[in-house]
Amino acid sequence: MTTPQYNNLINGEWVACATYAPNVNPSNLADVIGDYAQADVAQLNAAVDAAQQAFPAWSVSGIQARADALDKIGNEILARKEELGTLLAREEGKTKAEGIGEAARAGNIFKYFAGECLRLTGEVLPSVRPGIGIEVTREPLGVIGLITPWNFPMAIPAWKIAPALAYGNCVVLKPADLVPGCAWVLAEIISRSGIPAGVFNLVMGQGRVIGDALVKHPGIAAISFTGSVGVGQRIAQACALTLKKMQLEMGGKNPQIVLDDADLAVAVELSVQSCFYATGQRCTASSRLIVTDRIYPEFIAALQQRMAGIQVGDACQAGIDIGPVASQAQLEQNLAYVEIGKAEGAHLVMGGERLARATQGFYMAPALFLDSSPAMRINREEIFGPVASVIRVKDYDEALLIANDTPFGLSAGIATTSLKYATHFKRHSQAGMVMVNLPTAGVDYHVPFGGRKGSSYGSREQGHHAQEFFTTVKTAYVMG
Repeated sequence: MTTPQYNNLINGEWVACATYAPNVNPSNLADVIGDYAQADVAQLNAAVDAAQQAFPAWSVSGIQARADALDKIGNEILARKEELGTLLAREEGKTKAEGIGEAARAGNIFKYFAGECLRLTGEVLPSVRPGIGIEVTREPLGVIGLITPWNFPMAIPAWKIAPALAYGNCVVLKPADLVPGCAWVLAEIISRSGIPAGVFNLVMGQGRVIGDALVKHPGIAAISFTGSVGVGQRIAQACALTLKKMQLEMGGKNPQIVLDDADLAVAVELSVQSCFYATGQRCTASSRLIVTDRIYPEFIAALQQRMAGIQVGDACQAGIDIGPVASQAQLEQNLAYVEIGKAEGAHLVMGGERLARATQGFYMAPALFLDSSPAMRINREEIFGPVASVIRVKDYDEALLIANDTPFGLSAGIATTSLKYATHFKRHSQAGMVMVNLPTAGVDYHVPFGGRKGSSYGSREQGHHAQEFFTTVKTAYVMG
């Protein structure tokens, strides 16, 4: 049986490449989803040129036409959510249920921004000088380069593509090498939505080849990136040299505080969800459990009991809680951090080993460390896998201090029944998103997403706040 090939979308045409790379199912390494195009710099340049040529007309196009196109995209994604969710699970390793949920979220994002096409507002103000009026409006930036990660291969492209198009920009999307399938399906749906050729372009390939060229291209007005801290820092340096607008979503080392007064069942469940579900491969996942003294013994016993029931297996099988790690490289990194934790003196009480299943895949048992200290590398560095460490503290004040003692600031959670502590934590947590009695991972699409410190740079993503990045403000003075 011939493996299907999938091409790049450039100026409304599906363009073949000289080379293709296999897209392999991490649950079953014998399952090749397809061979996906590997663009070169010439194709990347052609995509940027096409977007530049399409921008003048698209940027002033009717808002109803834009809204209709985005709504059509959203409707098709929602109608196909089970099919697309299954592809996502097969490609990235999330469970099928999580994949379907992510596909639905992508569809709803497009429908939300269809409405935003009709809600863009401005201001009409009087001048301090008599007889002069002032209009403050928003306009699109131009051609936006979007670089998306492998852990949310449908939702994150959606929450970048949809606002970019809604506000009148043109797009060149470079998805993660590991998960081209979901990006290709999105591109195929977009190509039939009525959006003109060149407005949206998909360029798949190696980041070190076309990602670098995209960031440095003089025809790109702005870069929106989600990925690792190291890559984000390099992108920031390159964008600064050419004065490109940039939006960077990077790492996290998110704390989950469990106070003595917490509801034990709630605290255990939200901790398991935050630390281990989606195989811990979420920038909002919690990997530091900060637990106060009195509840500590009971919490640890209940947490271990709950972890013992977690089912790890093929992402597309029923009854599975956690699928495989997404790649061999990520699995090796996770296992290396387990060894680092043990070498630092933390006590590995559960998991941390590679698992064998019926099919060859990147399976790993969720790992739990006790007796860890804040200075350990496993509590300082983002692991991006199902590895959690517990830090024991005496009270809320110490918990807050340790929670904030991190170079990151994306998401932070607290489990408590105290209004006093919940209120104080919401104000004093140094994170962009705070969760009270909820998992640190799990956000809505219509409100701002982003963090502080080393987690994020630039304006927020999602919801109405997305306009801050995808538009520029113009002030016009008119003599009456």
